[in-house]
Amino acid sequence: MTDPRRVTHTAPTGSPEAAALPDRPHAVVVGAGIAGLAAATGLAERGVSVDVLEREPYLGGRVGGWTESLDDGTPVAMNRGFHAFFRQYYNLRNMLRRIDPALGMLTPASDYPLVDAHGRRDTFRNLPQKPPLNALAFALRSPTFRLRDLARLNARAAAPLAAVSVPRIYDELDHIDADTFLRDINFPEAARHLAFEVFSRSFFSEPANLSAAELATMFHIYFLGSSEGLVFDVANANFDTALWNPLHAYLASLGVRVHTGVSATEVRSGARFVVCSDGGDSMEADGVVLATDVAGLQRIVGDSPSLGDDDWRSRIAAMRTAAPFVVQRLWLDRPVKPDRAAFLGTGGRPPLDNVSVLDRYEREAVTWSRRTGGSVVELHSYAVTDGPDEVLERLPARMRELYPETASARVVGERVLCRQDCPRFAPGDFSRRPTVATPHAGLALAGDGIRVDLPVALMERAATTGWSAANRLLTRFGLTGHDLQTVPTQGRFAPLRRLAERQHR
Repeated sequence: MTDPRRVTHTAPTGSPEAAALPDRPHAVVVGAGIAGLAAATGLAERGVSVDVLEREPYLGGRVGGWTESLDDGTPVAMNRGFHAFFRQYYNLRNMLRRIDPALGMLTPASDYPLVDAHGRRDTFRNLPQKPPLNALAFALRSPTFRLRDLARLNARAAAPLAAVSVPRIYDELDHIDADTFLRDINFPEAARHLAFEVFSRSFFSEPANLSAAELATMFHIYFLGSSEGLVFDVANANFDTALWNPLHAYLASLGVRVHTGVSATEVRSGARFVVCSDGGDSMEADGVVLATDVAGLQRIVGDSPSLGDDDWRSRIAAMRTAAPFVVQRLWLDRPVKPDRAAFLGTGGRPPLDNVSVLDRYEREAVTWSRRTGGSVVELHSYAVTDGPDEVLERLPARMRELYPETASARVVGERVLCRQDCPRFAPGDFSRRPTVATPHAGLALAGDGIRVDLPVALMERAATTGWSAANRLLTRFGLTGHDLQTVPTQGRFAPLRRLAERQHR
């Protein structure tokens, strides 16, 4: 949080604490991922009585952590793969500061190198933090981008990329896909594949299936809109240990009741809401936050005929998930070379998108590695189009190409995750995406698939919508909300903004 130009979005004001109200409001939060936990935190800190329903036995949603056993009975930490905690994830990091103001559960990743099929490498190490020098330095030292490429760029067509304004960028670019946009501005093909494709696939989408507005917003968040830098932090232990167990304890200290292994089945509206669960129980509530994944939201709304109007319900029904992804975690009987980066992004090496060496940063993997002399390596394939079996057959071969020392390694343990539950951000989706606000003043939505007209993405979008959902209910209850922070909502440079304005007209 070093960028002096970060923007504070001031919360609505009201009574500071629910004890000042005639009656203490009660809220039910459905879903204990990042969005639901942020909503629960925001409500409970103002004295609202909160129950959280979570269908899984663990917290954190898609950033959850749990324990499994290898074939020999050894307990091992497991999750869905690494997540990058960027410094400009202000609202997520503010939630985590509830359990440690110094964020000691996060450790910096020294680099995130990218390598393509020809062995060309990009790196984020030692880039200047201040935009536009950060993006310019990255481009000019990249083996896939040359000065002549800069001269060939269509500056007028590229102006929206350099002068993003949220939410206007969606009016400008959400109708076309990222691949078409990059071709239209003459962005060099090699750089397009190595740099932008990696970002696109972090949304579990090929560039041809990703909205150009989402790509431009990402470019603004991570490059030209922020001086927080491009190297991120990672959790230094499995997510349950590092993040969610401590946050659960914090919420419990505020009186929050978390019910794991419980799915909400229906929400009935009336004088008060009634939230029904799969165990046959029900809870009355003055406010409800639905912070589930896309399928969960569609199921609950579909089975709740009293919720919303036809247009709102059709928006929920029209939501789609992105392509599937595969995570293959391997416990090897020997280490990878000591100079291997903790994370390596790949382009042009399908189906491999990322290699993570967990014993570089995750406490449980470090302990296992020291005890056995082996290494814990994770292979990611995003936006999967082939069958999972074919992907799993090809991933280790790609690992051996990049890390030849693994060719003779024996796999002593393996775990595989195949999921398709991340929201889609395709061209044209933005205008119909449901927002935090709903037709009911006491019902709010949250999650990384929910529209919020701020420059946020991925985990930060989940956290921001969670805080926003809490603020919406707090306003209804007459309580003070929580301030939000983001990178600037428009490009930092007036000349580029003026050029973009002319292009827009």
